[in-house]
Amino acid sequence: MNISLKNQRILVTGASRGIGKAIARQLSESGAEVIIHYNSNRFEAEKLLGQLKNPAFIEPCDLSQSREVVGFIPKLTEKYGPLTGLVNNAGISPAAPDSLPTSEWLDIWEKTMTVNATAVGILCKEFVDQAKIQNEGRIVTISSRAAFRGDTTDYLAYSASKGALVSLTRSIARHYGKQGIKAFLVAPGFTRTDMATKILAEYGEEFALNDIALNELTTPEDIAPMVTLLCSGLADHATGTSIDINAGSYVR
Repeated sequence: MNISLKNQRILVTGASRGIGKAIARQLSESGAEVIIHYNSNRFEAEKLLGQLKNPAFIEPCDLSQSREVVGFIPKLTEKYGPLTGLVNNAGISPAAPDSLPTSEWLDIWEKTMTVNATAVGILCKEFVDQAKIQNEGRIVTISSRAAFRGDTTDYLAYSASKGALVSLTRSIARHYGKQGIKAFLVAPGFTRTDMATKILAEYGEEFALNDIALNELTTPEDIAPMVTLLCSGLADHATGTSIDINAGSYVR
């Protein structure tokens, strides 16, 4: 099966590193025009831009500032043309031990929700607005195993924010399908990224390996092919579905 994303323009959030970077690279290799979103790591975004063969662009946006997120997609469509795809990959996972004073715990909760859920909601809303005009659009949202399995008490905010994306994706899929808009959720387990480095340092790699059914941890490159397939239109009748990529660590 040859997947071609020719004539597709896809925004990938958090694409300067990790899972987003692998997704952006594979989408580009499959023929898409990719818009690489980044927050502050312009150097890595430009580095990736130089590695992609097809036309691509980089665009900054601080997802922790909701007022900055509002209007981001209209700005992109005015600059580059309509988007056919949105990959909501960007996210944060700060630890918030339950031993923290409630005020400090709340600060972490609110920032996590703003980046992981509110920003995604805004992006989806504005993507749908322009996709309805084209009668075509696909949204792939990267959630987490934690949305279904739960997480440790240090990461209550993270798991709750990722759980919100499940309902968001299902609602979009159910109510905009006849307007040509499809929505999918991908739920990775523990993945070898920069974000995971701190967790590995805290708990150890053996802890992570003992939690999965395979002999090696999932990498960003293990997730990118599924996202590419979902963006291609070859799996449109899976709209609304949640796809687990967690190395057998949580089987539903």
